[in-house]
This record gives sequence, structure tokens and C-alpha cells, in this order.
Amino acid sequence: MDPVTVSKEPVPPSLEVAGLAFAYPDGHQALFGVDFTIGRGERVALLGPNGAGKTTLVLHLNGILTGGAGTVAVAGLPVGKQHMAEIRRKVGIVFQDPDDQLFMPTVREDVAFGPAAAGMKGPELEARVDRALARVGMAEFKDRPPHHLSFGQRRRVAVATVLAMEPEILVLDEPSSNLDPASRRELADILRSLDVTVLMVTHDLPYALELCPRSLVLSEGVIAADGPTGELLADDALMRAHRLELPFGFDPRSVAAGS
Repeated sequence: MDPVTVSKEPVPPSLEVAGLAFAYPDGHQALFGVDFTIGRGERVALLGPNGAGKTTLVLHLNGILTGGAGTVAVAGLPVGKQHMAEIRRKVGIVFQDPDDQLFMPTVREDVAFGPAAAGMKGPELEARVDRALARVGMAEFKDRPPHHLSFGQRRRVAVATVLAMEPEILVLDEPSSNLDPASRRELADILRSLDVTVLMVTHDLPYALELCPRSLVLSEGVIAADGPTGELLADDALMRAHRLELPFGFDPRSVAAGS
């Protein structure tokens, strides 16, 4: 008998942004036509000066902002009213201040909040919480009040609240800000270990180089550059043109990017 060949459908990219333009009601145009694609499992940094449109772009990824021109698709699903609940499960945003995401009496309740709101309960919910906390090294803090944790620990719990929803893409807003060197390294180790697509919005260029093999430079509402992080950071003219500055003495050529 002939062997049966199973044709595999190509996996859609985690994120496709095409022609995205957006103006706020006051007339301020933040995005002028943004195009990029991020494949499954990629770790990509989004770099750019203040006012470049980074936050506006991120808020389009799960439909917090809509109504502009162009399209955004997550795992092949267009971001829009029809698929909004699923999109918001697939796009997990970790905000810069963990206290914006932690508001329950215990770590466990914070991490359980999203899956419980989606209808999960009982042993399945507990297993989801335990798995998310284990992925960020915070399992032993399950019954602690979040406000008793250090800032770095709270940031890891904030990541766990998003991982508990098992997202397609994890969006991190300035993940290294306000972290001491040990917490910064611990978070980097966690992010490297995750099997999700990562988009990291950051001004911390060495952190971008350490974690993300690829970077996008967003400047004045358009993608000004897209390429290997090390190459972009070593391009002095590009860096000057878009107000990106490396720390004094840091040589991007001496670091293996996104290892």
C-alpha cells in the first residue's frame, strides 16, 4: 500500500503588520505606514527614540487601538472585532511597571486571574498557574502578597500572569528598567528559555543585543531599519540619525547577539 503523505499547512507568522498608519483624535500622526513580519519563535527588539510611535504600535497589536489604516494579523488572524477575544489571548503585553498588572491579594490569584476569567477552573487552572510560575522561577512565592516581593520578583510574576494565558507572542515594554544587575540577568535567562515569540520594546541596547538576534528601528512613525541587532548597533550613522546611543565604552561588535 502506498504511504499516505500528509501535507502540512504552512504555519502563519506570529505577527504581520502591513501599511499601519494611525493618527490620534487631536490630529497627531504617530504611525505613517509600518510594515514588518515576525516569524514563530523569533525574539525581536523594537528600538527607537521617545516619540517614535513604539507605544502606539504596541497598542495596535491586541486591538487596544484601532481605526487607522493598514492591517495587523496575529497568527494569521486579523486584529478586529471578530477575533478580539482570541487576539487578546494570543498577544500578552507585559507593561513597564509590574504594579499595573498585579492587583490581587496573592501571587497565585494574580496569575490565575486571566485563565479564570476565560472560564478555566479546578485542577486545570491550578496546573496552569503552577506551570506559569515555574517558567519564571517563582513557584515558591505562590501564596505571597505581590507587594511583599522585590521589584524584580514582581516583574517575573507579571510575566507569569501573561504566560498563564499561553500567548502566541509576548510583548515586553522596557523589561530591564529599574532592575539590578542580578535581576536583569535572571530575567534574560527566563526570556531565553521561553518557547514563545518575543517582541521587546527597549531603550536598553545591550539587553536588546543580548536577547534579540533581530531588531527593528522605529523612527518618526516608520520602520527605518530591520536587521541583525549587532549590525544595526554597529552602524554609527544609523544610530546617530535615530537618536540611539550605546552606553559609554560598549562595543556591540564584542558581543554575540541573541545567543
